[in-house]
Amino acid sequence: MIRLTDKFAGADIVRTRDSQLLETLDAVLDVGGVYDPTRDRYDHHQKGFNEIFGHGFNTKLSSAGLIYKHYGPEIIAKELQVDEGHPDVHRLYIAIYKSFIEAIDAIDNGINQYDTDQPPKYVNNTGLSSRVGRLNLDWLEPDQSAKKENEAFQRAMVLAGSEFMECSVHARSWLPARSIIIECLAARGDVDPSGEIMVLNNFCPWKLHLFELEEELKVDPLIKYVIYQDDRSKSWRVQAVAASPDSFESRKPLPLPWRGLRDDELSRQSGIPGCVFVHMSGFIGGNQSYDGALTMARASLRS
Repeated sequence: MIRLTDKFAGADIVRTRDSQLLETLDAVLDVGGVYDPTRDRYDHHQKGFNEIFGHGFNTKLSSAGLIYKHYGPEIIAKELQVDEGHPDVHRLYIAIYKSFIEAIDAIDNGINQYDTDQPPKYVNNTGLSSRVGRLNLDWLEPDQSAKKENEAFQRAMVLAGSEFMECSVHARSWLPARSIIIECLAARGDVDPSGEIMVLNNFCPWKLHLFELEEELKVDPLIKYVIYQDDRSKSWRVQAVAASPDSFESRKPLPLPWRGLRDDELSRQSGIPGCVFVHMSGFIGGNQSYDGALTMARASLRS
């Protein structure tokens, strides 16, 4: 990440804990026991370190989070080819921290994802930290030399760097959707008098924008269902909005008697022609037409 800045573009990476050597370097990350951005020292292991990102986030920062906090706006502005003061830079700065960097900070600092003493129901080793960890030298590898370690570290830098850039590209495509969601929210009363059904005229990433805009615009009542057209099948989807951005629970799932049914059986059960499916969890369903999807959403509101 730091090599994406103008100041450190193309910098050589030196892996060491030698304090005398560290003093000669232009920047020190993740070692050295010092956090001092005026000297580009970014460690987080020292006693008394409690730096956070701010902007509503309270997770203790790792060195990755420190670099992002201080250099993220510059990196994003360069990618967008705008000034750092552009409002889109700030929106992406927050969005990328929330969707990518914060988890790295939390894992690095040993912060549990859930406030519970219960063990997780399943193990997930597909995250970035786990994939980087698998690049460490296997204990059975006969050559445990510093040269081999550095080669593994270089592969890890490529993996982590490409993941950050992919997240940045995804976030850039996410950004224009905000204006679409604003328009769709404004038109929700034309869709249904309840104001609880929103139609996407153009499909786009909508979930995070919806939660943010509901809070910003004081939307009341909250949206229960979002209707949009599937680009491939051209049928229509009715999706129940989740209780929160990271929740698998819906604010109001599609009716229980519909769940797991398809096609004619679902149409008979619901009394709505053209039904295609309803997921077993009730979070999403489909109909061959817009009118059918809207009827499913309205019936679900009444259930």
